[in-house]
Amino acid sequence: MRQAALLALLLATAPPVLASDAIDTATAEARALLAQDKPGAAIERLTDLDAADPRVSLALGVAQYHAGVAAAAIATLTPLLSRLQKPSLERREAVQVLGLSHYLAGHLAEAAPYLEETRLWAKDNLELNQILGNVYIQTQKPERARECFARAFGVAPESAAAHLLAAQMMIRLEQEPMAEAELKSALQKDPKLPQVHFLLGQQALFRGRLAEAVLLSQQEIDVNPGNGMAWSQLGDAYSRQQKWEDATAALQKSIWINPFYSAPYILLGRAYMKKGQPSTAEGMLRRAIEYDPNNKSAHYLLGQLLQQTGREDEARREIEIAERLQGQPGR
Repeated sequence: MRQAALLALLLATAPPVLASDAIDTATAEARALLAQDKPGAAIERLTDLDAADPRVSLALGVAQYHAGVAAAAIATLTPLLSRLQKPSLERREAVQVLGLSHYLAGHLAEAAPYLEETRLWAKDNLELNQILGNVYIQTQKPERARECFARAFGVAPESAAAHLLAAQMMIRLEQEPMAEAELKSALQKDPKLPQVHFLLGQQALFRGRLAEAVLLSQQEIDVNPGNGMAWSQLGDAYSRQQKWEDATAALQKSIWINPFYSAPYILLGRAYMKKGQPSTAEGMLRRAIEYDPNNKSAHYLLGQLLQQTGREDEARREIEIAERLQGQPGR
């Protein structure tokens, strides 16, 4: 996440600086440079000042955070904190920047207390709740994570919706076992909540539990028959079971609902190849490439198909494209 976004509420609450002496003037100028997104210049403006002065240390720590040197911000602000009165805006700023700096430095356990203290006066800030929720996921505290995301999304922390939202965030952070527990809790509280069966089916599919993936995908469709992703997932599970007729039917329905998503076209291309229908398979794969030109799998499968039909030059071209795409992020 961009640091400017993380500091959205900080900029709105930074303590005012009145240019009553040389240090006040310098710190005011440094903060003006920060507002112009010039943290390096702000640090330079503060470098020759007395670092023992709390005004200098605070402005310098904030500038270091803006400059992306979280370790320096932590080193500057940690000893300063005990010198700042708790009700003051200066302490609030130092606490928040320390929490964000520890977060960016990967010190998640250390970040949590500072971010929690910030929540005492910014409890409804979206960015803060999102960051703190991520911290609690990565430090294996699912209940606290769920509470943060529930607050951010405006739902009750013990509701099925909160369990679903927390699970989705956990999946993004690759905490699948934790997410699975949240999804099962959501299901217990609301068996007809859309998306829950789909995500459980997705986890089953990734783990190779194909019969379970089929059942859960079908249950999602029962709840929400217009979910094109669920139809695609069902078709994927059937494909892995080599149930080509069932796979084809599910994938066609996925395309009818969402004709611009490339995955079901790729799966259909593979299914029609297995069914001995190369012309139809080629049409599906070319449609997948039309919607997602940088999809490695689509180019590679099309190359294989063209090889099988004796079109060597075209096949070579598609396989070369697939090889160029190998290793690209998300491909």
